[in-house]
Amino acid sequence: MNSFEDNLLELIRSHPTLYRNKDKKHKSLILKENCWKEIAKSLNKKRQNVEITPIKAVRRIGDELIVLCKVPYQIDSCRMIVGTTSYRLIPGNQEGDVVYSGQGLTTGECGAHIKNIREDWNGNVTCVLPPQSSNIEVTGTMRLLVARAPGDPHLISPPQPQFKDEDIFSAQCVVPNGRPAAKILWFLDDEQLLEGVHQPVVTDEPGSDLQTVSQNITRTIRADDNNRMLACRAEHEALDQPREAKRQLIVHYPPKRLESGPITVFGLKLGAEGKLNVTVRSNPPPTAVWMVGDIRITAPHSTDNGAITALEPLHLGNGHYNVSLHLARITKEDVERTYYLQVFNDLGREEFTLRMSTMDEPAASTVNSALLLQLYGVELDTGAIVGIVVAVLVLLIAVFLGVFAFATDRWCFAGRGRELAKNSGESTPAGDVLIESGLPLSSPTSDTESAAGAGRSRLAALGARVRAVIPRAKDRVQATDAHDAESQSEEKKGVIYAELALGDQTSADKPPPPSTEYAEIVYTDQPGQKEVKE
Repeated sequence: MNSFEDNLLELIRSHPTLYRNKDKKHKSLILKENCWKEIAKSLNKKRQNVEITPIKAVRRIGDELIVLCKVPYQIDSCRMIVGTTSYRLIPGNQEGDVVYSGQGLTTGECGAHIKNIREDWNGNVTCVLPPQSSNIEVTGTMRLLVARAPGDPHLISPPQPQFKDEDIFSAQCVVPNGRPAAKILWFLDDEQLLEGVHQPVVTDEPGSDLQTVSQNITRTIRADDNNRMLACRAEHEALDQPREAKRQLIVHYPPKRLESGPITVFGLKLGAEGKLNVTVRSNPPPTAVWMVGDIRITAPHSTDNGAITALEPLHLGNGHYNVSLHLARITKEDVERTYYLQVFNDLGREEFTLRMSTMDEPAASTVNSALLLQLYGVELDTGAIVGIVVAVLVLLIAVFLGVFAFATDRWCFAGRGRELAKNSGESTPAGDVLIESGLPLSSPTSDTESAAGAGRSRLAALGARVRAVIPRAKDRVQATDAHDAESQSEEKKGVIYAELALGDQTSADKPPPPSTEYAEIVYTDQPGQKEVKE
């Protein structure tokens, strides 16, 4: 036996129990000869593995290529088969079209530097290396494709000269006889088409290694496609520049308006000539009819007196037309009138309503029925503007509620007024006596007890007298002028405010009523004297 596979197979055959045992007890061990051959080949491949890079390469005629084979042991020879020729490669010998490349045989590298690739080298490149232990050489193979330019692309499309808006358009691009197959790209003018592009189909030419590729495209025709160029572009390694097959798309569609709603023409002047302009898209060209009051004017015609002229639609390019109505002299009646325009062709019609205005055009305008806000170079659509307005309103409401709560001592500001009142000297509902001036005064508890000791009759009389002589704050402000205010400010230096809780005189067990009376007590310079002052 001359190979590892044969040796293994002979070993198996020498054991009849494993190879061909008719005993039912050992049926699970019966194996066929071809099964053992596959096992042997797999084991041999793992034992003598050759790493080769690259696995596949495409080069043009005259290009260079480096192929490297490597094994995990030292070798003493290196051979490379390119095309039909076998080359023995020796490190240090760099003469010829195929020379050695690598780190040396001791590293297990067998590489070939292929110079000036030829057409007949298209195919497999095989490296042949000595084995590590047996007498069978090990090999590694890569695929070299010598590029051959394909034929010109062919664009196959419907024969009809024009299409309508929303038509379904299908076409096919075929690029024949390339090595390898060419790459197809679709373009509409300079825009690459990705949507509607099918997977390419590659077929081999009989009797050769050349390939033909074809690819289909399906697209919904739009009005914007009119006069645009559909191109099938073929790219290939053997081509210096892509090749193309083209077809122009002609699309017919009814008139289409560029802006919605009534149109107002600004900046006109009374007594001067004026013009109403409307831009539409249409293919074929449109016919325009104006209605001015009861007068119907078909372009290009004028009224009998020549005051109003409907001009022929002017082609601006790419299916855009300017439809105009000329007025020799604008009157007040012209400004107050509404003008109607009908634009139509064989596929449909569009109607417009127009008004004149002697005012300048507003700075903010509606563009293509979408609200745009140009702010520091940023465009905001309607949704963004609404969001900003809502955010501002929420902020204003939050500020208002905060001010309201602060002013009325509500929510998180509850209890704040009582603390301020105690700190500033105002009376509190508990019946405390707070000192406004700098004069010393006894504590609220001692003052209340003293007043109680003097007798409830005295307190009742004093309360009645105070209510009779003290006016309300509002009346005092209205009755006091600037001079009185200044004089009172001097007198206020010795003023304190006392808060008196008046109870029932007859019963000491009853709690005081919820009302609170105030008295203004003025201290004089003489000690021990005080008077009640309004």
